[in-house]
Amino acid sequence: MTLQSALYVGRVRHHRFRPRPHALAYRVFWMLLDLDEIDRVSAKLRFFSRNRFNLYAFRDADYGDRSGRPLRPQIEETLAKAGIAHDGGPIRLLTMPRILGYTFNPLSTYFCCRRDGSLCATVYEVHNTFGEIHSYVAPADSSEGALRQEADKVFHVSPFMNLDMRYAFTVTPPGERVSVAIEGSDTDGRLITAVLSGKRTELSDVALLRLLATHPLLTLKITAAIHWHALRLLAKRIRWQPHPAPPEHSFSLGRAATAHAKGPQQP
Repeated sequence: MTLQSALYVGRVRHHRFRPRPHALAYRVFWMLLDLDEIDRVSAKLRFFSRNRFNLYAFRDADYGDRSGRPLRPQIEETLAKAGIAHDGGPIRLLTMPRILGYTFNPLSTYFCCRRDGSLCATVYEVHNTFGEIHSYVAPADSSEGALRQEADKVFHVSPFMNLDMRYAFTVTPPGERVSVAIEGSDTDGRLITAVLSGKRTELSDVALLRLLATHPLLTLKITAAIHWHALRLLAKRIRWQPHPAPPEHSFSLGRAATAHAKGPQQP
C-alpha cells in the first residue's frame, strides 16, 4: 500500500503591520504524517524513528496532552468534545520532526478527514516558547477551494501581542502543495499575517539527507530566530505584554468563516 505521508518543502513568512512594520521569512520543511502510518514510515526509513533518537524522529509526547499515548484517539476525543462528527477517516499531521533530538513547533496542523477523503475539521496545535500548548479546533465546510475558518485568540504566543484578537485562517489542504495563512486582527484591523506554504516531495531517506544539508538544524534555528526577532521588536520599542494565565481548557472551538470574510491577505 502506498504511503500517504510525505514531505513539504517551502517557506514561512511573517509580517507585522503595527505599530511599526516588521517582517521575516525563512526556508522550512514539514512532514505530513498519517497517524496510522507512523510505525510503517519508521520501519521503512533508516533516518526516521518513532519515540527513539535518530537524525529525524517523531515523539508522541511532543503533542496533544503530552502523555505519550497515541495521538489518533486523543484527536478523536477532542473532535467529539467539540461536537464535530468524524467517521474514522484518516488524520494527518503537518509538523516539523525532531532533528538530532531537538524540536520546536510553533504550529502543527491536523487534517481530519472522513472515510471518503473529504475534510471534516482541522486542529491547529499551537506551542509557545513558555512551554505551553493549546489547540484551536474548527469544522471544515464542504465548499470547493481554499478552506476559510475563524477563531478568537485565547492563547498567549508572543509577548508583543495581547489576547484581544481574532484569527482568520485560509488553508489549502495537503495535495501537491499545502498552505496555511493566518491573519490576526484586533479592533483597529489587521495586525499580523503568517503564511506557511510548501511543495510535496516523497518521504525517503535520500530526501531526508538532502534536507539535513539544505536546512541544517532547522528546528534549533527556528527557536533562535524567534528570540532574535524578539530582540529586534524590543529595539523598535514595541510594547512588551505581560504573560496571562493559560486557557482553562486544552482546546477552543473555531468556526467556518462568515460568507463575507475574505480570509488572510498575504503581505
